[in-house]
Amino acid sequence: MMEEINECAHAVAPVVAARSVVHGSFRLERRYPAPPERVFQALTDPEAKAAWFTGGAGYTLLERAMDARPGGRERLKGRWDTGLVSTFDAVYFDLVPNERIVFTYEMHLDERKISVSLATFEFKPDGNGTHLVLTENGAFLDGYDDAGSRERGTNLLLDALGKSLQQ
Repeated sequence: MMEEINECAHAVAPVVAARSVVHGSFRLERRYPAPPERVFQALTDPEAKAAWFTGGAGYTLLERAMDARPGGRERLKGRWDTGLVSTFDAVYFDLVPNERIVFTYEMHLDERKISVSLATFEFKPDGNGTHLVLTENGAFLDGYDDAGSRERGTNLLLDALGKSLQQ
């Protein structure tokens, strides 16, 4: 699975294009066999999130910081085996324990900002588990208009989250 994340990162060519913006949205749902409290923790606790939110094979971590509270920030920066550096830089706006997380984030490849997104996680009790709903609205910038690769990469990360919850 991490190899697929690596492939998504390599598929993005670091080419500077004319200024443009393309909008894209997606909604993903998962059912996890863990209560909302545990799923919320996996998304807001730095150690728990580090277990699944990473690049995998071909990725070297350069920086990781997380302060999951309204106004807090999260940053993940790493270098791919091609030399390309990716940066996830987020700001949290709303956290209701075990119910929702609302944040924005920028993605950069090397020094190039490729997107700005608004993302919302909703946690709903589902028997002994959790029904997780992620909705994301993105502005893809200056020639990077592949919202489909963002959705595929996010699907892979949600799969990794599910595996971490089974441990």
